[in-house]
Amino acid sequence: MHPLTPATTLPEDGFAGALAARVWRPDLGGPAVVAVREGGLIDISKTFPTMRDLCEDASPAEALRGASGDKIATLEEVLANTGEDNRDPTRLWLLAPIDLHAIKAAGVTFAVSMLERVIEERARGDMSAAAEIRTEITRLVGEDFSKLKPGSAEAMHLKEVLLAQNAWSQYLEVGIGPDAEIFTKAPAMAAVGTGADAGIHVKSHWNNPEPEVVLVVASDGRIVGATLGNDVNLRDVEGRSALLLGKAKDNNASCALGPFLRFFDGGFSLDTVRSMYVTLRVEGVDGYTLEGSSSMDKISRDPADLAEQMIGPHHQYPDGAVLFLGTLFAPIEDREEPGKGFTHKVGDVVTVATPALGRLTNRIRYSHECAPWTYGASHLMRHLAKRGLI
Repeated sequence: MHPLTPATTLPEDGFAGALAARVWRPDLGGPAVVAVREGGLIDISKTFPTMRDLCEDASPAEALRGASGDKIATLEEVLANTGEDNRDPTRLWLLAPIDLHAIKAAGVTFAVSMLERVIEERARGDMSAAAEIRTEITRLVGEDFSKLKPGSAEAMHLKEVLLAQNAWSQYLEVGIGPDAEIFTKAPAMAAVGTGADAGIHVKSHWNNPEPEVVLVVASDGRIVGATLGNDVNLRDVEGRSALLLGKAKDNNASCALGPFLRFFDGGFSLDTVRSMYVTLRVEGVDGYTLEGSSSMDKISRDPADLAEQMIGPHHQYPDGAVLFLGTLFAPIEDREEPGKGFTHKVGDVVTVATPALGRLTNRIRYSHECAPWTYGASHLMRHLAKRGLI
């Protein structure tokens, strides 16, 4: 994996935003919430023991900028020790920037990804059948109906046409119907951060990265910031049955988030998110390179609507939640054999980036070979109690 540095990790405007992160402190035996500032990483755990607490503040960006604490390292020092290959366990490293939040995701929020889910369903996990089915589906629904408003009269008319041709799909239901697909991506505390290995199941032979913007939502429904995410997906598993979504999405180290949380302020808002252009780069040890992008202005449901469908009177998360917004990107180019499409190989380095949020970089390994997830909410509570923070 490439060395992580401030230049390859920070947003384009450097330290200008209200940036927060979590680091592992070996000297204390646990994580700490830090303010990411030009002068260094400031441990603000005495004011905000958890990232959840910071996100619940009435004005997280203002609170973050006003929080005081001890400088524990420079960002450069921590990033240099964050990659797993040469990590010194006695020094600090960067973690996923969330802790107690529920980790949710919205599916089929872009027309292209919706069609790919339909293709997976029809192919039933067989990637060799995808190209022919893609042609058939495109013939039925057209090249682009991204401007079709979900739940509208036009969308319901299209549903009737497709039903008449026996071409309806459960993915089309959540793609153009009134209700969004919102699912649990991973348990709280299970996400990995930048520089960590990201996991795919050893039994999967058709899988891909999903570069996404991730909203940070307080328990009262306020959208307070954003980060980047890779919603690692096993296409063959989900294609066999939508009831296998948990196995397709939630494997050890299969949820990557980071590098930082950026809170909304005068220079960064939900409108910034709405206009984001997210890029993806996959670099294989075999010399293979894949590049793609996802433009948020092509999303079929507004991010605020997705957040409202996720959290409210019917769905409550007292520790808040983060929400993957979905992706326009779905790699279909052949990596090796014609007609076989794209799938990951162990050792692939995946970089998800956008100017306002920086770069999230992870290396692909089999889930059972990634670092085991052993630190949960109970461990965090004991750690905070030991520090006298709760």
